[in-house]
Amino acid sequence: MKSKRQAKIMEIISTSNIETQEQLLQELQNAGFSSTQATISRDIKELRIVKELTSMGTYHYTSASREVGNTFSNRLNTIFRECVTSFDYAQNIIVIHTLPGLANAAGSALDAMSRSVVLGTLAGDDTVIAIMRDANSAAAFCGEIRSLMK
Repeated sequence: MKSKRQAKIMEIISTSNIETQEQLLQELQNAGFSSTQATISRDIKELRIVKELTSMGTYHYTSASREVGNTFSNRLNTIFRECVTSFDYAQNIIVIHTLPGLANAAGSALDAMSRSVVLGTLAGDDTVIAIMRDANSAAAFCGEIRSLMK
């Protein structure tokens, strides 16, 4: 029920100019969802919904922060593609070589992928070490990196 309610919230704020939680609650009730203001408040926080200033000087709810996050991830992926010079793995460790000074950016891009098989990354000046769960994960992830590089 929570996921359906949250999906409906995202739909409502993307199609309507919602300025308050009360308006959002009313729209949810009109759509057949029974909820409380406290629940709506928690949903807004979990969904990272923010109020944005409109051209008319009023505020409305939007999911703009997610777009910013996606833009940031896209930039990191672009940086990753541009700065990686080579990569390979041994057992559960992937070694990624980058242009000088760009290993931190490449490591940050890997971290932003939020993959459960990546236990962690460590970056120097031109080398990133990624520790994977196992050798199979390392091999599979190298395949993903290879496709990302195309």
